[in-house]
This record gives sequence, structure tokens and C-alpha cells, in this order.
Amino acid sequence: MAGAEPAPPSPSALTPFRHPVFRAVWIASLASNFGGLIQSVGASWMMTSIAPTADMVALVQASTTLPIMLFSLLAGAIADNFDRRRMMLAAQIFMLLVSAGLAACTYMGLITPWLLLCFTFLIGCGAAFNGPAWQSSVGDMVPRADLPAAVTLNSVGFNIARSVGPAIGGAIVAAAGAAAAFAVNAVSYFGLIIVLARWRPAIPAPLLPRESIASAMAAGLRYVAMSPNIRSVLARAILFGVAASSVPALMPLIARDLVGGGPLTYGLLLGAFGIGAVCGAFASGQLRRRLSVEAIVRLGFAGFAVAAVAAATSPYLAMTMAALFIAGAGWVLALSTFNVSIQLSAPRWVVGRALSLYQMAAFGGMAGGSWLWGAIARDAGVSESLLASAAVQLAGIVVGLRFALPEIDALNLDPLRRWTEPETAVAIKPRSGPVVITIEYRIAQEDILEFLAVMADRKRIRRRDGARHWSLLRDLADPMLWVERYHSPTWTDYVRQNQRVTHADAEVGERLHALHRGPGKIVVHRMIERQTGSIPTDAEPHARELAAPLTDPARLS
Repeated sequence: MAGAEPAPPSPSALTPFRHPVFRAVWIASLASNFGGLIQSVGASWMMTSIAPTADMVALVQASTTLPIMLFSLLAGAIADNFDRRRMMLAAQIFMLLVSAGLAACTYMGLITPWLLLCFTFLIGCGAAFNGPAWQSSVGDMVPRADLPAAVTLNSVGFNIARSVGPAIGGAIVAAAGAAAAFAVNAVSYFGLIIVLARWRPAIPAPLLPRESIASAMAAGLRYVAMSPNIRSVLARAILFGVAASSVPALMPLIARDLVGGGPLTYGLLLGAFGIGAVCGAFASGQLRRRLSVEAIVRLGFAGFAVAAVAAATSPYLAMTMAALFIAGAGWVLALSTFNVSIQLSAPRWVVGRALSLYQMAAFGGMAGGSWLWGAIARDAGVSESLLASAAVQLAGIVVGLRFALPEIDALNLDPLRRWTEPETAVAIKPRSGPVVITIEYRIAQEDILEFLAVMADRKRIRRRDGARHWSLLRDLADPMLWVERYHSPTWTDYVRQNQRVTHADAEVGERLHALHRGPGKIVVHRMIERQTGSIPTDAEPHARELAAPLTDPARLS
């Protein structure tokens, strides 16, 4: 993964399959996706039978996506600080047990609307903890050059299952009932569990103590808040998630009320959506070579808007399936582009947390949107709800005119690895602190405006990577002297912050060195705060020796 230059794009959409681990996990995930979609058909159609109201049906979708919004950041922090493989294993085993419990309760006739939502919520919790570990593990399975293609293939795998699984799920529900669909889902987890149990990824030895979960979550939030590229993606993902959730959430009602079908019709509509998504995924590679990131996202918004309008006004199954085919293509184009943009905008040390916040944004929008469109469908009608969601999609295109997504393929976020921990004359421990850093620059008068602009980037990068109380000072006696000053809570935090510097960040440092006009190198001072009544660590034996006589009553006299 390391290198001074960004890797070129992958030459083929299927290139990631040459990596055995990715290939095995992809195939096992495909089987698991089949089971998950069969379970989704069973849960949604069962809700139409036991609580046939639009808002309760839509809550099935919301109960699955809500845990992703609630727990993804925690899951991302764990994924970045612990063994991702073990985390995925635990999540898969948990979902297997919950799915088996759902199948058993349904078979025994114990299921109620709220118990069904409870089970789907727990399955969503497993998906929430599995998602960041799985998404960030893709970068451990394939090199950076193959990452966009690998993310696209993951979308292809899911949507292959979506194109066939729902129809199979509808047939299973129609022939054997929802309990059988839930049992099939439980069995589908075994393949992925076996593959993950056999995978032994190379885990580099940690150079620093592991961050606490709370600190890791705070670091992830801070990194994303200080990264304009990621913030832009999250904002658009929220908007897309709210608007696009209308079709998946209301699809059972589209099948039942607008088309006049049953569970098999519902499966066919889901299949059309999935086939469209597969075609969109295969087209995304070609589109990435021809169009900008923003253009692809706008295409996804526009396709979904057209599809929602067509589904709202069509009474014919064939026409509705064609509309959902377009919706599926727009869905995968937008979401896969968001996913790739996040992964290419975050270095490996924080990619799990960045992806978790992306999932919170997208699926949080979907959870809220599912409830919103369900409520509108209950009060105004299914067609009216779909038309309203199409209007929101068009608004997403307008927002893109003002806040376009950046091109990030050229970013090199591999660690720079130039910095080495300095020797200190004062003895310190890893937990010693706070550490105060000052860096002295000599800047000519004519370069001050450029210097201030570069320091704005330096401030953002420092704070993003963990620096506190950042400030820029100018000496009143020497107008050429400028001092950058910031704190780190401990020496370990200072070391960790410097190890997070990437090749892209180094460009800022190079610009500052070019502006420096001093006779020598830029001067750096590393200092540790001490209270006036404290005993310095390196002077403790001598200080105690001098202090001991003062406690002798004879000396005090």
C-alpha cells in the first residue's frame, strides 16, 4: 500500500478476483446476501399480513437501517483498533443466532408486529458492526489500484443476489411461509463464517498503545469534520439516502396497491431493481473513465427521480419493473461512488471510522426517509409519497451545482514515514504531557499572504490528526519571525499524530519550507508543561535528596 505516487486505475473490473482472499470472501458474501434478501422479503411481506398499514410496513426497512446509524461509529472505532476478521466473525455468528431465533418464533406462531421489528433491528445491529470491518478490510485484500473495482464488485455481488434472491424469497414465502425464508437466511451465514475462520491476514505489529474506544471515536469524528472532501460526500449521501429510501420502503405497497400483485410480484419488482443495480455496477467503471465523480452522482439522482415518478404513475407490472430497473442503476451508481470516494479520501488508520460515518449518513437518511415516506403514504397515498421523493432527488441535483463532489483519485494517503521519534534530553514516559510544540519560521514580507494561506491548511491538518490549542504567533520585535504552536495531551499522542502524516499532507510542509527565509532549517521546540510545585522526572532523586533535610525538625529550627 505504501508508495510515493498514487496507483493507476485498475485495468479491468474483474481484476480484484485475482486475489484469492477477496474471491473467496466475495463468493461467500454472495450466498449470505441471497439469504439476507430472502429474509427481507419474508419480513416485509409478513408485516403486510399481521399489521397491514403503510407505516408499519415501512418500519421493517427502517428497523434494519436504524442500527447502522446508531452503532456504526462505535463499530468503525473497533474495526480500526482491533482484528477486523474477528469482528466480522462475531457479527456473522450473532446474525446467524438471531435469524435462527426469528425462524423458530415464526414457526411456533409467536411472532407479533413489534417482535418482528425487534428481530429485524437485531439483525441490523449485526450488519452495523459487520459493515465497517468488512468495508475497510477490502483495502487489506486488494491493493489500492484495485480498490474502486473491488468496491464495485461488492455492489455487483449484492445486486446479483438482489436481482434473483427476492424472486426466490417470494416463491419461498408463497410456498412454505415466512418461517422457511428466515431459516434459509440462517443457513446462508455458514459459508462466510467458514471463510473468515480460515483467513489469516497479515496484521502489522502495533508501534503504539491502542487508542481507547472513546478516543478512537473522537479521533474519527475529528478527522471527518476536518476533511472537506469527506464532508461533501456525507452531505450528499444523507440527501440521497432520504430520497432513495422511498422505493425500497414502499415496494411491498407498490406491488400490492399500485400493481395489484402478491408476494411473487413483490419478488419480481425487487428482482428488476437488483438487475438494474448489477447493470449500473458494471457500467460504473466505464462511466468513471468518461465522467467526473459529480456527474456520476447527478446521474444516479436523476435516474432515481425518473424511476420514482414512473413507479408512482404506472398500473402495469412491466412498466413498473422497467422503472425499478432504472432506480436500481441509479442506486448503485450513487452509493458505490460515495463509498469509493470515502475510501480514497481516508488513510488506512481511520478508514473504518470514515466508512462508519458514511454508513451513518446514508443509512440514517434511509431510516428517516423510510419513516417519512411511509407516513406520507399512509396519509396521502403511495403514489403521492413516491412523487414527493422524486422532488427531493431533483433537489439533490441542484445541491450538486453548488457543492460538487471533488475528484480524489490523485490523492496519495499512504503514510509518509519520514518522521522518526526524536531523542530527548529530559527523561519522559509515553504518558508524559501535555507536550507543547513550537515551530519557528522566518517569512519575508512579500510572502506573508501566501504563508497565511498555507498555514490555514496546516492548521486543518494538525487539528484533524489530533493537535490541540493550535495558534499562529508573530514576534513584535522581529517581524520576520512567525511561530506555530500547538499541544498534544501526551508524548504518545504526539508520536501518533506525526505517524499519521501522509504523502498528500507533505505537500503543505514542502510549501512552508520553500517560504522559509532563515539562515538554517526551520527550528522546532518540543516542551513539556510542568506545574511550579512539581518535581521533574529527570531530577527526582536529586530533588528528594535536597528536600529531605527540610523535613528534619532540627534543620527547621
